[in-house]
Amino acid sequence: MAGSGSAQERLNRTVGLIAEGLKADVCSCYVLRAGEVLELFATKGLLDSAVHATRLRVGEGLVGLIAAQARPMAFADAQNHPSFVFRPETGEEIYHSLMGVPILRGGRVIGVLVVQNKTSRAYTDEEIETLETVAMVQAELVAGGLVPKEEQIAIDGNALLPLRIEGVRLNAGIAIGQAFIHRSQISVQRLVAEDSESELPRFKEALSSLHSQLDALLNSADMEAGGEHRDVIETYRMFAQDAGWIGRIAEAIQGGLTAEAAVQKVHDDTRARMSQVSDPYIRERLLDFEDLANRLIQHLSGRAGVALNLPDDTILIARTLGPAELLDYDRKKLKGLVLEEGSPTMHAAIIARALEIPVIGRAEGVLTRIEPMDQVIVDGDSNQIFVRPGEDIVTAFRGTALLRAERIRSYAAEKDLPTVTIDGTEVNLFVNAGLLADLKFLESSGALGVGLYRTEIPFMARHELPDVETQTQIYGKIYEMAQGKPVVFRTLDVGGDKVLPYWNGAPEENPAMGWRSIRITLDRPAVLRQQLRALIRAAQGRDLSIMFPMIADVSEMDKARDLLDRELARECARGAPKPMRLRVGTMLEVPALAFQLDALLERVDFISVGSNDLVQFLFASDRGNPRLSDRYDTLAPSVLVFLKRLVEACRNRNVTLSLCGEMGGQPIDAMALIGIGFRNLSMQVPAIGPVRRMVRSLDLGALEAYLAGLLTRPDRSLRLQLKAYARDHGVDIG
Repeated sequence: MAGSGSAQERLNRTVGLIAEGLKADVCSCYVLRAGEVLELFATKGLLDSAVHATRLRVGEGLVGLIAAQARPMAFADAQNHPSFVFRPETGEEIYHSLMGVPILRGGRVIGVLVVQNKTSRAYTDEEIETLETVAMVQAELVAGGLVPKEEQIAIDGNALLPLRIEGVRLNAGIAIGQAFIHRSQISVQRLVAEDSESELPRFKEALSSLHSQLDALLNSADMEAGGEHRDVIETYRMFAQDAGWIGRIAEAIQGGLTAEAAVQKVHDDTRARMSQVSDPYIRERLLDFEDLANRLIQHLSGRAGVALNLPDDTILIARTLGPAELLDYDRKKLKGLVLEEGSPTMHAAIIARALEIPVIGRAEGVLTRIEPMDQVIVDGDSNQIFVRPGEDIVTAFRGTALLRAERIRSYAAEKDLPTVTIDGTEVNLFVNAGLLADLKFLESSGALGVGLYRTEIPFMARHELPDVETQTQIYGKIYEMAQGKPVVFRTLDVGGDKVLPYWNGAPEENPAMGWRSIRITLDRPAVLRQQLRALIRAAQGRDLSIMFPMIADVSEMDKARDLLDRELARECARGAPKPMRLRVGTMLEVPALAFQLDALLERVDFISVGSNDLVQFLFASDRGNPRLSDRYDTLAPSVLVFLKRLVEACRNRNVTLSLCGEMGGQPIDAMALIGIGFRNLSMQVPAIGPVRRMVRSLDLGALEAYLAGLLTRPDRSLRLQLKAYARDHGVDIG
């Protein structure tokens, strides 16, 4: 199609050939330029002066509509269509019918190919298909460098355009660097063994080398502190020693395949089998086997341990990542991680949190939209990625990163200051934790203790249920790292979006309100009893605070307490020391429980509000649904009134009340909670400093008087009013 000559001449000949072949009076090629603009690059039939002069925004006119919807369209009477936009410089007023198709590359629109006729023509399905086929060739012409460089759109479809991509925060923080594309898959070239006798020894030697590499990794400096990230690698090593996996590979080799092909075959079989499983945690374990297969093939091909030449500030871009793959990269150069897939429970995310690497997951299309060495900003605080940002954006984020670091230093300098309002009311700040790594910051944050320790993560990082001894060691380590500060242990809270690999529950239409949390452990009391036994043993005569999650009615609390009493009696009978002081409480996240407060308050020492679930249940609104994410607000009058009544009931019965959801870690939300009577808040470590500073700048009496007049209002949210109050009264909300 292109022939010889200049790029413009080749394009001109191309559109001429298309017009002739489809018996059209006009054929035009529009190419997507920076700023989401479609520019006329070549035409046969329109005025030549319109080339590079006519531009349409994506979504503007019929050409823009085809680009926006990325699908072919045909109009017998185009000029009377409501989306038609007339461009007088084109001379197109004499053409009435129009057919256009998107020019696609890698699934993305990079231009539009259009034909027009003077007559009112009804284009056939065959003509549309023909034009689509031609557009496939045109895509290679456009993206392959045949368009002059100064006029070229982004290489391979918008690669030069600045982009902002949203995702899900897997670890907070800000990182700026250059993109490095993770390519884990190694192509197996030789499938059938020429000398089958030599393949099995090759496989055994490579497997031994793989095991040695993993042993070295476990003995590295990164693993010295222990914690969940070490547990992850130990679990990964167990997968590498799985007899069934090794046996299947050996059988494939004995069937005549090369060792590399046998590893690939077994992995493909495993992927096909596991990809049918709906359980997200089990599907994530597929990543571990994929990582193992690629790593073993590397050992077989002699490419294991080859150093990667990384930029000094590397942002790693990957579809997904196994835990050992992440640790292959130089941690001094690796600044951030962006994944097309991923979840907070994936093993690589646990490792990244331990190494303090900002991570964003579920960033759609990053592998096709980001080029190697592109500048990338990972904004883990706001769940977004900036690709090829302008200098002003880079400068702003460098300033934000410096300011963030400075604020963190200033918060650390204030850690020993009392968290007391201007008018003398003390507020107690605790941290939420789920990793041993979180406890490293307990002292530096100045938090009074751990208001919520999520015990489920060690269960999720293993391929089998941890026994009592293993759990006792984990909880003992938590006591040790807390250094005498109080810790509230929440019992196993799984189900919903937190699924254990060794429990195959049936799929549920609404898992957030399904078989989860205390409902599981009451149905499987042996699991809860083992956990309670381990907690009692780990306490070693120290204070022990246990909190049961997802309690919906008092009878569930009674059943859980009965199991605890049995375990206390069991440990006393064997001569083990009793906890010095035992405190038993519940999460309040199911609204029904609030209507049994009188009976509940007789049975508990404390209540902790789980605002994340409570708010979604109050509004019958799935907090994971993006269509509903901004529809309801935690600072709605209905939420605050509900919580204020709870505060009053607990205060009257002298039962400690706290809040441990995300709401407590936002300074503006925390201000409202303190205003309605909360005095104990538990939050992520980074939120301690900002909330402490807010408390120290707050006149509580004035806020209480202001709130009293707000709670009866019919507003959807009080957020704007409270922000205005903070600004007018000098309350530091960041």
